[in-house]
Amino acid sequence: MNERIVTELIESFGKLFWAGVKVSIPLTVTSFSAGLLIAFLVALAQIAKVPILRRLVRIYVWIIRCTPMIVQLFVVYFGLPSIGITLNSFFSAWLVMSLSVGAYCSETVRAAIESVPAGQLEACYCDGLTFWQGMIYVIVPQALRTAFPPLSNSIIGLVKDTSLAYSVALVEILATAQRIAARTYDYFWLYMEAGLIYLIICSVLTILQSKAEKALERRR
Repeated sequence: MNERIVTELIESFGKLFWAGVKVSIPLTVTSFSAGLLIAFLVALAQIAKVPILRRLVRIYVWIIRCTPMIVQLFVVYFGLPSIGITLNSFFSAWLVMSLSVGAYCSETVRAAIESVPAGQLEACYCDGLTFWQGMIYVIVPQALRTAFPPLSNSIIGLVKDTSLAYSVALVEILATAQRIAARTYDYFWLYMEAGLIYLIICSVLTILQSKAEKALERRR
C-alpha cells in the first residue's frame, strides 16, 4: 500500500462514516422501530381469535419471508412508478425494510407472547381488562424480555441490510465507497474500508445489546 492510497483512505474514511451517520443509521433506527410496531401488531393478530385477520397477516408474512429484499426494493422503487406511485429512494428503502422487520420479528414476538403463562391473560379478564388491554399492559411487557436478544440480533442484521439500498440510488456507506472507488480505482481498499465501518457500527450495537441484556436480567 503506497502513500497515495493511505492518504485517500484517510480522506474517504470520514465520508464513509458520515454516510453511515447521515443515512445508514437513521434508516436502520426508523425502519426497525416501524418494523417492531408491525411485528407486535402481526403477532397479536395471529394470537387473536379472528380467522380472517389471522389469515391476512399470515399471507403478509409468507410473501415477505419468501421473496428477496432486493426484489422487494426493485418492485417498490422501480415498479410502483409504472402504476402512478413514485417514492424517493430513502422512503422506498424504509418501507421495504420496515415490512421485512415486521414479518421476520413477528414470529419472534409471537413465540415470546405464547411463552407467558396463559393464566395471566385469564387473570386480566377477571380484573375486567379486555384481550387487547391485557396484552398491552400485562403480557407484552413480559414477552419483551424474552424477545429482546433475538430482536437485538435483528437490528444488527438490518444495519448490514442497509447496504442493499444502494441498488435504489440511496447514497449510504456502500454507494459512497463505490463512488469514490470509481474515481480512484482503489476498489479493494475502499470496499475493505466500507466493511470496517459496518464492523464498527455493528460492534457498538453488540456491546449495547450485551449491556441491555444484563440490565434486564438484573430486573427479573
